[in-house]
Amino acid sequence: MIKDFECLRVDGEEVCKATCPVVEEVPLSIFINGRHFVTAMISPQLKREFVAGHLYSERIISSIQEIESIEVEGDVARAIVSDPVRAMVPRRPIVSGCGGIASFLDESKLPRIISDLTVRVEQAQEAMKAISLSQTHIATGGVHSVGLFDQFGPVSIIEDIGRHNALDKAIGSQILREEGFDLGRTFAACTGRVSSDMALKCSVAGIPAVVSRGATTSLAISIAQRTGLGIVGFLRGKRLTVYANAERFKLD
Repeated sequence: MIKDFECLRVDGEEVCKATCPVVEEVPLSIFINGRHFVTAMISPQLKREFVAGHLYSERIISSIQEIESIEVEGDVARAIVSDPVRAMVPRRPIVSGCGGIASFLDESKLPRIISDLTVRVEQAQEAMKAISLSQTHIATGGVHSVGLFDQFGPVSIIEDIGRHNALDKAIGSQILREEGFDLGRTFAACTGRVSSDMALKCSVAGIPAVVSRGATTSLAISIAQRTGLGIVGFLRGKRLTVYANAERFKLD
């Protein structure tokens, strides 16, 4: 996930040669039932989890049972799904800084989150601490971390160059579990801003709350108000801002 490159470090008038650790970025082309679906720029680990989570959060599948197989070879992933018609829509490349199909968002078809989960402030604070321990980020400054947490603590913590990719991988890692997993009993924590793509992915997956040390956006709040997603931003130490569905959080 990290490669070393020669670079020049400048400090005032001092210039010196150095070796710099740089986070790795690779393309992954996804084919669904033989048809090219999308090419995403991701970190190289957990490609199968990314495919499963991406198809789920982008509503190409509604359950993991609809995936008959996923095969990954190099920079190509091939998935066989029971209903490929949903994937036959115009797509654009997914670069590391942007998400999936928010530009195709039809707000009349937004899901409604069914969950009575509430998140204590202490839980949100501990989650933010847990996802901030990334050695890859400390070394390179080039990745985001996303974690899923239940009442007992971390369920999955994933790093990727894109926060959307990391969320897809976290979702995929859980829906691929043989014993199954209820995402409605988890909340998400992320190091980047909560954009419309992040809010929509959480809502589609049934994740009832997301917390971040960063900002959110107006469209993310609009989506959250319609789906029941709780959003907390600027979670830093004892400070936080609740942007949507405060009933998802125990603030006292």
